[in-house]
Amino acid sequence: MHDRRGAMNRSPVTRACIVALLATACAACAPPPGTPMAPEAGAPPPAQTTDPRTRFVDVDWRVVSSSAVAPGTRYRFGSDGSLRIEAEGSTPGLGRWTFEGGKLVMIEEGIAYPTDILRLDDGHFTIRSHNPGTPVDIAMVRHGVR
Repeated sequence: MHDRRGAMNRSPVTRACIVALLATACAACAPPPGTPMAPEAGAPPPAQTTDPRTRFVDVDWRVVSSSAVAPGTRYRFGSDGSLRIEAEGSTPGLGRWTFEGGKLVMIEEGIAYPTDILRLDDGHFTIRSHNPGTPVDIAMVRHGVR
């Protein structure tokens, strides 16, 4: 049956089915809850990287073994690019770090050292810093973890 505008008359059950199908289709196209919206064109990139290889940021790490760094030394890679190294009985060392081209670079006393991430999970962070001469391996755990 058609109404005077030429549209088909639909029963309430048919209309409810169409509404349910449209709602399901729209929900299937929507991002999952909590998914950040895409930035507007020309908007600056987010301040924090979402690269999973940077899970070491803003975590206090404690050295458990190293080829050149004393066990117990603490490292903190700040989200602002700061690097703080604290060894028992010494003045904290301050440096910088960056993540360039998918690679970690540590900058200490103005010298940049390419650094490989050998292991990174919730409790462990192991790196190899390519210092002049022999590379330095540093195995760390979250500070407070034994």
